[in-house]
Amino acid sequence: MAGSTANALSKLSIDDWAAAAPNLQKNHSLLSPEQVELAKALLELNQVHLFEHWPEPGVEDDEKRAFFDQVTRLNASYPGGLASYIKTARELLAESKSGKNPYDGFTPSVPSGENLTFGEDNFIQYENAGVREGRKAAFVLVAGGLGERLGYNGIKVALPLETTTGTCFIQHYIESILALQEASCRLAEGEGPTEIPLAIMTSDDTHLRTIKLLETNNYFGMKPSQVKLLKQEKVACLDDNDARLAVDPNNKFRIQTKPHGHGDVHSLLYSSGLLKEWLAAGRKWVLFFQDTNGLLFKAIPAALGVSSIKEYHVNSLAVPRKAKEAIGGITKLTHKDGRSMVINVEYNQLDPLLRASGYPDGDVNCETGYSPFPGNINQLIFEIGPYLEELTKTSGVIQEFVNPKYKDSTKTAFKSSTRLECMMQDYPKTLPPTARVGFTVMEAWFAYAPVKNNPEDAAKVPKGNPYHSATSGEMAIYRANSLILRKAGVNVDDPIQSVFNGQEADVWPRIVWKPKWGLTFSDIRSKVGASCSITGRSTLVLKGQSLDLEDLALDGALVIDAVDGAEVKVGGSVKNAGWIIESVDYKDASVPEELRIRGFKINKVEQLEKIYKEPGKYSLNP
Repeated sequence: MAGSTANALSKLSIDDWAAAAPNLQKNHSLLSPEQVELAKALLELNQVHLFEHWPEPGVEDDEKRAFFDQVTRLNASYPGGLASYIKTARELLAESKSGKNPYDGFTPSVPSGENLTFGEDNFIQYENAGVREGRKAAFVLVAGGLGERLGYNGIKVALPLETTTGTCFIQHYIESILALQEASCRLAEGEGPTEIPLAIMTSDDTHLRTIKLLETNNYFGMKPSQVKLLKQEKVACLDDNDARLAVDPNNKFRIQTKPHGHGDVHSLLYSSGLLKEWLAAGRKWVLFFQDTNGLLFKAIPAALGVSSIKEYHVNSLAVPRKAKEAIGGITKLTHKDGRSMVINVEYNQLDPLLRASGYPDGDVNCETGYSPFPGNINQLIFEIGPYLEELTKTSGVIQEFVNPKYKDSTKTAFKSSTRLECMMQDYPKTLPPTARVGFTVMEAWFAYAPVKNNPEDAAKVPKGNPYHSATSGEMAIYRANSLILRKAGVNVDDPIQSVFNGQEADVWPRIVWKPKWGLTFSDIRSKVGASCSITGRSTLVLKGQSLDLEDLALDGALVIDAVDGAEVKVGGSVKNAGWIIESVDYKDASVPEELRIRGFKINKVEQLEKIYKEPGKYSLNP
């Protein structure tokens, strides 16, 4: 080892080392041959400052070795290594300083896609087609982070999406995938794959906690072999326009790092070999979804059906978007050289882009009352074959951007370090014009209710705009389920208005069901008979596949839990004191965080609960 290190150093020229980085040269005997090469690369990349504070040999040698361990990881985890990262950073920082417009030469127009209305015939047709395709799908849960921004210290996927049952997000997602898997296999009659895989992108912050959550709960009913975790590494921070790597303020022997963004999911899927494995197993679709949208799986079957019937290579789920609303717009961009792409354009870029392209009013609502550019919600469906073909060319690298916060208008110094970032929805930027890129717009009431704001931030949201908090996310589930049952023929009372954590809320009956009870609207409609009614103060919990509601008059709380194979006809009049929503103060530390951030808890005063543990035919008619 010592001889090979000396030979490598001799190639570098000791004099060069001594002149450029004397402290590093003094410590060269600590380095392996591989580390010598990394040291040489860092010097050639103008990163001499990283060694300026290194003490004499024998002092903090373990920290020096740990520095090179970190550099080795940073170099290995980025396609092309640190040299490629720094080269790209310098180019993007120069463009940022000069004020280059990334959309220069492009003209925006409205792309083509599918607009669906829940419960209409074409929606049901697409839903049924999506269920049929389900067994050929794989799901990827992207960027499951920590809940600090919500005022919750756990991982976000462990947060209950509603407190009537306490089901957490990851449990709901897994049960939804399993319900789709079962329904699809029933239709497919033995063709093709029989299990739908789930990949979860984690980070240093969430990896072990995600494993623990899954293992403690037996993977919520999914086979452990169906679940794969892909850990995202961070990238180096940058101190200036020359892309000098930032030293960690808490440790002079570490480079400061930050997350690279959820665009890394593409390179992780490629480098892990999962995409090849999925394609070889007969899978056709990969569906990307984010960590805290409790409504999403109500939209997934129909969106997958659109991808299948329209033969989209890329399908973005979208919601109607008000002009200038703080959500990106899906836009077709055509360059003056003839190339074009369908891409998400951030809301603060869309309006000026339209104004600069002959639309004097910019982003305005059309006759529908919404912007013609639908709102991107970052739920994507790709056809695996063309996707893998494209990633084979790029190794999964997505076009990056940099967003430095400058100290002043000279743009010569940063307020704090920056880094390169990438977003998964930017994947279509590299696609050829022949790629079939479309979108599916669905109403937000059943497709989009993300939980991303803490109570204080949510209370500051301008009136009429969505809060996107734990409060609004839970209330959106009750609203959606109430409206779906209404469409199926149930007489559901109107909501009452209330205020929780400073947020106005429509409180609908607390209606919750397991995905296997109602995966699609067709399923739900087939299980709801005539003359059912639910009062506004009621709670209905359906945990079972074969529960038929017929002549049910509910005024209180009813919970039914039935094993597979237990068929229950649920009817008659159920009246009791029920479950009552009680306000809590989000500053009250005696209340658990997951309740505090909602501003309410549920007091389970009285209920009728029926549990059916054996298969068979039953009737509930109190």
